[in-house]
Amino acid sequence: MQAWTARRYGAPDTLALEDLPQPKLGKGELLIRVHATTVNSGDVRMRGCDFPPEMRIMGRLALGWKGPRQPVLGTELSGVVEAIGEGVTRFRPGDAVFAFSGMKMAAHAQFAVAKEAMTQPLPAGPDFAQAAALCFGGTTALHYLRKAELKSGQSILVLGGSSCVGLALIQLARQQGAEVAATTSARNIDLVTEKGAHHVIDYTATNLADLPQRFDIIADAVAATDFAAAQKLLKPNGRYLAIAGTLKEMLGAMRKGVNGTRMIAGPAGELPEDIATLARLAEVGHYRPHIDQTFAWADLPKAHAYVETGRKRGSVVVNVAE
Repeated sequence: MQAWTARRYGAPDTLALEDLPQPKLGKGELLIRVHATTVNSGDVRMRGCDFPPEMRIMGRLALGWKGPRQPVLGTELSGVVEAIGEGVTRFRPGDAVFAFSGMKMAAHAQFAVAKEAMTQPLPAGPDFAQAAALCFGGTTALHYLRKAELKSGQSILVLGGSSCVGLALIQLARQQGAEVAATTSARNIDLVTEKGAHHVIDYTATNLADLPQRFDIIADAVAATDFAAAQKLLKPNGRYLAIAGTLKEMLGAMRKGVNGTRMIAGPAGELPEDIATLARLAEVGHYRPHIDQTFAWADLPKAHAYVETGRKRGSVVVNVAE
């Protein structure tokens, strides 16, 4: 099979298209012929070892010193089941599915192995491209909203509303009954509004510090501010979600701010029940990723270069089976 590999850290042109053996099936796993995958911010950070300075040594120790130990990147995919491993009961060869490999990656390949628990049938409505983009932003949003203990009627400000995670936060917070505000640039106001934000703030024309509102939760998907600056925007006992946080934020999450405010940081969990929730919401049309651009399989490095510009809106999809 063909797979794109990152054997060393570097620019998009360090990626190579290689012929690799098909992955072997284990107990409770599916072999999926991949139709579509995504390139997201996590893939770009992994390929370039693009971590905050204080986290680079830790990142290399954890992920690989000169290059990723898992050279095939990619965290989410959709496709058709090719074969099933021992103990698999919910799927059969020929089933259309989507799956989340998360930190195990390996989705940038023509065939990928996924755990049955992290796989769901392709929902009615989304095509393979949309289904491939359900999980990265969706699981992150569900994780942080759960940690924040969001309740119906509470207010949330999403910083970076047009990002993959930002658009998922807007839709999923609204589904949970929140009053949603979001920041974005002028060109993305219509998109962020369409995805469900009640109030949209053009950050190029409005200083966050000048906002008169106070929020129960601030979800920072793009490191637009920090916990200290967020204090003046939080209600008493408010929560600041440092989704794009550094080691400093992770350590700071152990301390409370003024008036009982607190910061929540750290990696998002990868839970089977979250994949099932996203499938259910996609099935009824209550959660849909936005596909910014779609690239051909041969152009996957161009997808990396585009994501690296920081101007991606929502998700970038790569068609593997063309």
